[in-house]
Amino acid sequence: MELSKIRTHTFGPATFYRRVLAIALPIMLQQLIQNMVSLIDNFMVSGLGDISMSGVNVAGQVLFIFMVYINTICMSGGIFMTQFLGAKNREGMGQAFRFKLIMGLVSVVPYLLVCIVFPRQILSLMLNGNTDAEKILDEGVKYIRIMFFMGIPMIFSMCIASSLRDLGRVKIPLAVTIVATLTNTLFNWLLIYGNLGFPAMGVEGAALATVIARSLEFVIFVVIYIKIKPDFAVKLSRFFKVDGKLFRKILRKGSLVLFCEMVWVLSETLTTAIYNGRGGADVVSGMASSFSIANLFFVAFGGIYSATGVIIGKTLGEGNLEHARQEKKWLLSGAAVFGVIMMLLGFLTVFIIPLVFGRLSESAITICRNMVIMMCFFMPVWVFMNTQQAVARAGGDTAMGAIVDSTITIAVMVPLLFILKSFTAIGPVMLYLFVKLLDVVKVVIFQIWLKKERWLKNLTVGEKHGDEDGE
Repeated sequence: MELSKIRTHTFGPATFYRRVLAIALPIMLQQLIQNMVSLIDNFMVSGLGDISMSGVNVAGQVLFIFMVYINTICMSGGIFMTQFLGAKNREGMGQAFRFKLIMGLVSVVPYLLVCIVFPRQILSLMLNGNTDAEKILDEGVKYIRIMFFMGIPMIFSMCIASSLRDLGRVKIPLAVTIVATLTNTLFNWLLIYGNLGFPAMGVEGAALATVIARSLEFVIFVVIYIKIKPDFAVKLSRFFKVDGKLFRKILRKGSLVLFCEMVWVLSETLTTAIYNGRGGADVVSGMASSFSIANLFFVAFGGIYSATGVIIGKTLGEGNLEHARQEKKWLLSGAAVFGVIMMLLGFLTVFIIPLVFGRLSESAITICRNMVIMMCFFMPVWVFMNTQQAVARAGGDTAMGAIVDSTITIAVMVPLLFILKSFTAIGPVMLYLFVKLLDVVKVVIFQIWLKKERWLKNLTVGEKHGDEDGE
């Protein structure tokens, strides 16, 4: 009897998990489709050889920083969007959307500098010590110059899509993603190798296909925004009617999220640059292809993170703090089980490596296989850690990640990287393993932090006048 009570307390009812999955699965499917297309992209580009694939992926790593920034801005606005949803405050939701778009557009200038003004100089930072650096840079520069044109369309698309997901409307972004990714795949096939009379453009064709797909995605999202007028929609004439007090409040919370995510992505970029220097194009292409495969099971992160944020945020916005406390336990317990399931599914992806990347060198394929196996073992830790972060941020506790995650990264991980680089000759896979073992430490500290319940807050208190003072 006592065991039954504990189990009921630790795991929520089936109806609760069905509600979680109703939000998480469409998001995971959307990301799976995107990642499948990315995998197909890499498959097509890999046919051009290790050099071309390395160039595309080095450029992609730099562009990844930009995408993480936009995603972080959307997460920051989403903290308030979901709570205003629970409070039924449409003006508050509109202000959160304004924040996302305005802060997203701030990144256009640095994006221009990276893609158009200083592409070779910036990409060369990722290839220090690589024996094929100059050849890889030639391909990377061709690719990134064209990718500049997807910047602004992607900002608008990500802001609208994330806001729809914050409201629990996850099927619309899924449908748009299907259309955009099919378009990307088609034009990859047409432009990389020159099928059906189209010019064979190589890596430039891959970039142009992405720009076409992102532009179509942007047009569809704008049409949807105008047609359905979601609760966060604002009139163009009133777009700059910003609530300065709320904007600063979101910015304060969001700045910690941004700091945490930027520290993470820069540390990942630094790690990539270091292992890229442990060989030639085979190392770059092997490591890059492993992440293309791993992304198929990494979809768990976005789905669980978004579902946790929507559910906890809405409950907190309604002012039901005790229920939010219980939901947090249910979500973390479910995440522990889900992480193990995703680990087992991840092992199955090893079998597709020879099919997708068979045209790469044997050395690159071996690196890819070893990396995928290693990352599978980390899935339970990573899924649980993402859920912990989502719970904290849903209640506005952005300090947890900023303090714990960033401190460990800056004070421990980065020095460890340079020690391993300077005093050992270990390969890229083992280098990555030593760095990621620190995530186990983060999970333990996060769990202790969450018990202090700094996240258990209704952020909409004091913002109730938005509907009267707004539009």
